[in-house]
Amino acid sequence: KPCPLCDEAKEVLEPYKRRFVLQEVDITLPENSMWYEKYKYDIPVFHLNGKFLMKHRVDIQKFEDRLRKVELQSD
Repeated sequence: KPCPLCDEAKEVLEPYKRRFVLQEVDITLPENSMWYEKYKYDIPVFHLNGKFLMKHRVDIQKFEDRLRKVELQSD
């Protein structure tokens, strides 16, 4: 903290918040050291249903496509 890129990403994802659950992970906490080692230079990082989706900035087209795919699979 602060994380302007994280704040910007959350703002971009705001209109979709009813379609997914955003779980924030503080990679600086000792219990998240695995994520810190993997992504310390790449925040923010996004996973959807446990799979890597994107990093640095929200690619809205990629996000919408993957979210739609996940929603169709769960119907």
